[in-house]
Amino acid sequence: QVRLVESGGGSVQAGGSLRLSCAASGYTYSSNYMGWFRQAPGKEREGVAAIYFGGGTTYYVDSVKGRFTISQDNAKNTVYLQMNSLKPEDTAMYYCAAVKKYGGSWQKPQDFIVWGQGTQVTVSS
Repeated sequence: QVRLVESGGGSVQAGGSLRLSCAASGYTYSSNYMGWFRQAPGKEREGVAAIYFGGGTTYYVDSVKGRFTISQDNAKNTVYLQMNSLKPEDTAMYYCAAVKKYGGSWQKPQDFIVWGQGTQVTVSS
């Protein structure tokens, strides 16, 4: 059974840092994508960052470029999201996703098949 388990969320003041982790089990994502999405209350789920396990290519939404870093540990089948210089607008539930549909977009939640349960990130001003 494919499973994603996120950890690392929490509350932090603006300017602070958090690192999210997403451990995958039941499947090897050596030639596919894993991504991080977030959803704030009343807003649509948006793609934040993604990584292609096959070559390490990374993708970021403009609002987090220079502040967030996505990375992978192939041996552990785990992806991380290092979040620095956090802002109150980064407050959201963060979800890990895996197995992007062929031809799909890393930014579209409907193009990912497997999802974690989410971890809350709250940034206070």
